Amino acid sequence: MSFAPSAKIRKRLIAAAVLMIIITAAAVLITHMSSEYLVLYNSDTGSMHISRKAEDGLTFSVEFVHSVNQTPVKDTYIIEDGQIKALSTVYRSFGAGVQTALGEGQTMTYDEEGNMVITGYDITYDPLRYIVGTVSDHILEIDGEKISLRNMCGRNARVVFKVVTRFEILTKGLLQ
Repeated sequence: MSFAPSAKIRKRLIAAAVLMIIITAAAVLITHMSSEYLVLYNSDTGSMHISRKAEDGLTFSVEFVHSVNQTPVKDTYIIEDGQIKALSTVYRSFGAGVQTALGEGQTMTYDEEGNMVITGYDITYDPLRYIVGTVSDHILEIDGEKISLRNMCGRNARVVFKVVTRFEILTKGLLQ
């Protein structure tokens, strides 16, 4: 004697299986769409140039020659809790346009080349904006790779670093 489920039970089992597949697919999609990414995009056109998974501890820097002081500056940032936070600034000399006094909680040390290294910032950026140099380039360093922002984005391009979800990229676009 064999047990064969009735047509009504088979329909319910199929409906339950389909519902479970839909719920699983929705959970995977929601998880994927809510993952955060650090993006670099042109604020005038909205075109995205770079996208990296924004995991806590991801660091990146932008190095350039200061337009007034005419010495190299390197700003380093870290991703913490889905936000871009200032980590350090390195520069060679005091002068117009660069920090000349330490803020509360900040410290200054010197690196092996004699550059000043300022740390202890309590600054969060949402978003972080740069204008790519017309005379000197801006160099992005991320994941061990150095990238010319002038070559990638163009001279005088207004660029934005922002932490966003895939859902935001698809539904809102990047212009802000």
